[in-house]
Amino acid sequence: MRKVSVLGATGSIGESTFDLLKDADVAVVALTGGRNVARLAAQARALRAEVAVIADEALLPDLRAALTGTGTEAAAGTQAVIEAASRPADWVMSAIVGAAGLAPGMAALATGATLALANKESLVTAGPLILSHAAQHQARILPVDSEHSAIFQALAHEDLSTVTRILLTASGGGLRDWPLERLARATLQDACTHPNWAMGQRITIDSASMFNKALEVIEAREFFGVTPDQIEVVIHPQSIIHSAVEFQDGAIMAHMGTPDMRHAIGYALNWPHRAALPVKRLDFATLGGLTFAAPDLTRYPALRLAREVMAAGGLAGAVFNAAKESALDHFIAGTLGFLQMADLVQATLTALSRESDFHQSPKGLAQVLAMDHLARKTAHQIAAEWGRA
Repeated sequence: MRKVSVLGATGSIGESTFDLLKDADVAVVALTGGRNVARLAAQARALRAEVAVIADEALLPDLRAALTGTGTEAAAGTQAVIEAASRPADWVMSAIVGAAGLAPGMAALATGATLALANKESLVTAGPLILSHAAQHQARILPVDSEHSAIFQALAHEDLSTVTRILLTASGGGLRDWPLERLARATLQDACTHPNWAMGQRITIDSASMFNKALEVIEAREFFGVTPDQIEVVIHPQSIIHSAVEFQDGAIMAHMGTPDMRHAIGYALNWPHRAALPVKRLDFATLGGLTFAAPDLTRYPALRLAREVMAAGGLAGAVFNAAKESALDHFIAGTLGFLQMADLVQATLTALSRESDFHQSPKGLAQVLAMDHLARKTAHQIAAEWGRA
């Protein structure tokens, strides 16, 4: 029986993973969550997990109480999450949002496990480091972002040298039809609505600003080893084509399906085989039209910033992600406008581009985390200065 763990079990990806695991023939080693004790405990009971870890140490007594009599071990804190990721497992879902998922993902790879990677920030902040770490420990990384899973499937048994374009599709987010002049006044509530996907607050806002897609562009470059010029973003409001690959003979292989993350999660869970999944099937007779458009870089400056980050290389990705997370924090807190998020990321990249190791490839996790910390501090200082102006 395969042993599996889920890092970030109580988030949207974690919930979809739980939905597949509850009927699967697997033994669950570890489940981790952020602050939702009740949901983590319920999942641990249902899956009979060996250990459940809550990231917030103050919530450990609550978790222990919720797991009384279950036989599931309870733990809390950042180090406990990393320890849980280090426990031997065959398959580990990496669904912790943000840079917080980097160290646990590295710990899972060190065991030689297959890492189902939903944490796109890992490859954005430390792509070469993560990939070399996986190779060193003979571990495999399978993409779980719907776009990267689609590309991975389209490339199955194909020669990468024959690829001419990777087409990353994007819904355009909940504000895609707003007039440009109105975006500056977008509220938190406005940005938290997605037309197609049910996701958490932060990723839904990132979808509206297209920062989510900017991260995916960088992730695609790292994971598939293509050049930035080979990656193209296309607005596809229906979210039916999850991404596509064009080959040198002009053929385009597109992955289609309903907007349901269980497609990508299930593919990674059952790879290299396909298994029946509880997902809605497409009905082509009633599907209607599929539309596409080029993204407006004035509306979505995050895509332009992603190109600049790839050109800079080194630790620019770590700065980009940390500044993006900081900008998102400020938008949620109401201290930064919707369009100002990109301005803050740009300002942070400019400020730290003078650092000696900005253009250097990361030599270790500590260097990545140090730059992440510096970028967050710098972004906060810049935002504070703007607030006083």
